[in-house]
Amino acid sequence: MSRIGYKPISIPDGVKVGISGRRVEVTGPMTKEPLVWSLPERITAALDEAGKAVTVTRSDDRKESRALHGLSRSLIQNMVTGAGVGYRKRMQIYGTGYGCNLKGEVLEINCGFMGRGTKEKPQFSIPVPRGLEIKVETAAARGNSEPATFLVTSADKQLIGDFCARVRSIRPPEPYKGKGIRYEGEAVQRKAGKAFAGGGG
Repeated sequence: MSRIGYKPISIPDGVKVGISGRRVEVTGPMTKEPLVWSLPERITAALDEAGKAVTVTRSDDRKESRALHGLSRSLIQNMVTGAGVGYRKRMQIYGTGYGCNLKGEVLEINCGFMGRGTKEKPQFSIPVPRGLEIKVETAAARGNSEPATFLVTSADKQLIGDFCARVRSIRPPEPYKGKGIRYEGEAVQRKAGKAFAGGGG
C-alpha cells in the first residue's frame, strides 16, 4: 500500500475541487483562474460524499503505476494548497549597483554584465507569466550586505518554481563575493580569494 498515494487530500474551506473524468480542476481564494491538471492513465481520483476530501487510486501494482500514484496525489495536494494559501518565493540580488524593477508585466534586472544594456535600458527584461504576481521590495542593491529583493507569489507551485529558477540562472551567485541572484535563505558556498605574496627582486 502506498504511503503517499492512498493518503486522502483534505479540502480546506474556500477551496473547491471538481473532477470530470481525468480532468481535475481546483479553485480557491488565491486563484484568478482554475488550476487544471489531467490524471495519467491507470490513475483515478474521486471526491468523498461531503466534498471535503479527494482520494487517488491506481488500477494495478506495476512499478510505473505506483510511481504515478504518488506523483498524482502530490500534484493534486499542491493544487489544493496553492488555491487555498498560495506559494511565495523571495529572490535577492547581491552586488553593488545591481537591481530590479517591475514595469507593467515585465521584470527588469541589472546584474553587472558589462556592455549589456544602457542607463535607460535594463540588461534583462523578463516577461512575467500569467498566474504570477511580483512585488519589488527593494529596487537597487546598495552593497553586498543589502540586496535588491522581489517577492514572487502564485497559486501554481510549478509555475513559480520554474520562473524563479529561470531568473536565478541569469546570474547565479558566485563563490568569492557572493554576487548574483539567489533565493532568500540560500546558502552560498564561499571560497577565499587568491592571495599574492609580495617579493623583492
